[in-house]
Amino acid sequence: MFVNRGDDIFVVVNGACKAADIAHIQAQIGDRCEVIPLPDLALLALQGPQAVDALSQLVPGVEKLVFMSGQSFDWQGVSLFITRSGYTGEDGFEISVPNAHATDLANALLEHSAVQSIGLGARNSLRLEAGLCLYGQDIDTGTTPVEAGLNWAIQKVRRTGGARAGGFPGAERILAQLDAPQTITQLRVGLIAQERVPVREHVEIHNASGQRIGEVTSGLLSPSVDQPIAMAYLPPSDAAMGHTVYASVRGKAVPMVVSPMPFHPTRYYRG
Repeated sequence: MFVNRGDDIFVVVNGACKAADIAHIQAQIGDRCEVIPLPDLALLALQGPQAVDALSQLVPGVEKLVFMSGQSFDWQGVSLFITRSGYTGEDGFEISVPNAHATDLANALLEHSAVQSIGLGARNSLRLEAGLCLYGQDIDTGTTPVEAGLNWAIQKVRRTGGARAGGFPGAERILAQLDAPQTITQLRVGLIAQERVPVREHVEIHNASGQRIGEVTSGLLSPSVDQPIAMAYLPPSDAAMGHTVYASVRGKAVPMVVSPMPFHPTRYYRG
């Protein structure tokens, strides 16, 4: 995420990739600007339909933010930078706060009757219900945005024929796939099991003839959808909506139907 704050650009990178991302940014533009890592800041995520009510009681004004916008705020003399964002598919906020004040802010939020602390397991189920990728599981350095269904992340101006076409890491391979979709060998799809059997990551996916055609990257029994859901990479010939494939769970062939994502409606606040 990039936020132009006027005097600087505030960047939020993937936590698992932060060292490599900072090194890449430094190598590419470090001679033209100052790249300043911020290890003294913590990040709190407040997610859910009542997040805006809870946070606005402590930090008035956050209710004016819309999805993927950010602004500086003050809480009891502590400087915060808050974005209306999160990786759950719900309305919510991510709060950048100095490490020394993170626990105090978390405890203040927990005093609200609607706020509870949760672990990453809950976040993982929400992001899967929203059809969002987890780095290192659903995408990695060998996956292209085209294969992962993330074409929206590539602006038209950077595509073939655009004013600033190419020039980004992986451009040759990515633009070739965009220009010739028939060359793609795998696509990320959503799957819903037709039996109440949880289908988890690394489970093999077979076709009706029993041939291995893919592998589940994320999967669980969805608490919101109340069905086993999963994501997997399949050949384009097996990726059509409504197509049935089979997950091999402890020797049992569990039928799964290729389904649209998100599995559960998102609730981003766009104003």
